[in-house]
Amino acid sequence: MKVLSVFGTRPEVIKMAPLLQALENEPLIDSVVCVTGQHRQMIDPLLNFFGIRPDHDLNVMVAGQSLNGLCARVVAGMDKVLELEQPDLVLVHGDTTSASACAVAAFHRKIAIGHVEAGLRTHNLAQPYPEEMNRRIIDSISSWLFAPTALSKENLLRENLSGTLVVTGNTVIDTLAMTCARMIRNPEMTSVMQHTYPWVDQNKKLILVTGHRRENFGDGFDQICRALKQLAARGDVQIVYPVHMNPAVHVVVQRELSTLHNIRLIAPLNYSDFVWFMQQAYLILTDSGGVQEEAPHLGKPVLVMRDVTERPEAILAGTATLVGTSEEKIIAEVTKLLDNGMYYSAVSGRINPYGDGLAAQRIVSALCQRAFEEFCPLLPLDVAA
Repeated sequence: MKVLSVFGTRPEVIKMAPLLQALENEPLIDSVVCVTGQHRQMIDPLLNFFGIRPDHDLNVMVAGQSLNGLCARVVAGMDKVLELEQPDLVLVHGDTTSASACAVAAFHRKIAIGHVEAGLRTHNLAQPYPEEMNRRIIDSISSWLFAPTALSKENLLRENLSGTLVVTGNTVIDTLAMTCARMIRNPEMTSVMQHTYPWVDQNKKLILVTGHRRENFGDGFDQICRALKQLAARGDVQIVYPVHMNPAVHVVVQRELSTLHNIRLIAPLNYSDFVWFMQQAYLILTDSGGVQEEAPHLGKPVLVMRDVTERPEAILAGTATLVGTSEEKIIAEVTKLLDNGMYYSAVSGRINPYGDGLAAQRIVSALCQRAFEEFCPLLPLDVAA
């Protein structure tokens, strides 16, 4: 079975890395890798870190391009790769424009699609935008639906989709566990980080912030910045914010926060450095999807700066709290975690609902079972096992 895995953004590289490794190690699968290059500067260091060597690179990044422009470039580039490789299956991840465009290109050529991280829903097309639409499109045309949780499986069952449905856990937990183990085996990695970031104050509670969602542009980011300004006035905290490269984020954050001594605005981090900062953090403020899954695995409370989330499992488990972009609510919830030790212990001690670090192997096992059945259709399954 020839499997073509396609991705183009930083989160996709992080979440697909363990799956690519598992595919490469499986003799029944001929694994081919294609990157779209949607996040050019952000994915290249990750490809090196995870040892990923793409067979194809669409290199679609153009400064200031629209979503429609990006989609058109991905579809056109992907069509050439599909013509050349003739894969049995195209694997895409999550909810990016790259993922939906690649899935559509494969669908037009009647090639089977596998959707990793299928079934996430907010049921609101505007939040997150355009991700909610992207994931619905991919799920509707996929032959394989790899759902990370039972709740995402329920979403797919309600929609009566035709793809083969497998609950796997989330591959980001595989990546996180793999990276933490790598850091333990190589303590010099931690030493390098301590040397690189000597200004991290171990006597203060570190608040790690990430924010980049389109739906928060404008007033949302203004309120987030005002909340961070007030929180930075506390003497017992240090705020670290790796600022996204999108000008709609970068310009506002630099203008509002760059002069505050208790806030460190830094460039986007490579993955191992970001994991280290999550380990150092007391709590995390984010509008990211992946961080909502990663932080609970490390025992870190997460405050989600969105009005709705496609990852309600963390909310239901109590490991994450929706605070939106309300200045008052952000301040209130952060203050509660900082000042109420019993509440903090209760939140940080809860179980992560996103898996056990074996998601990639479950996906590969499902694909191999299907390939084996098609190769030996008359062999009973129990005998094949």
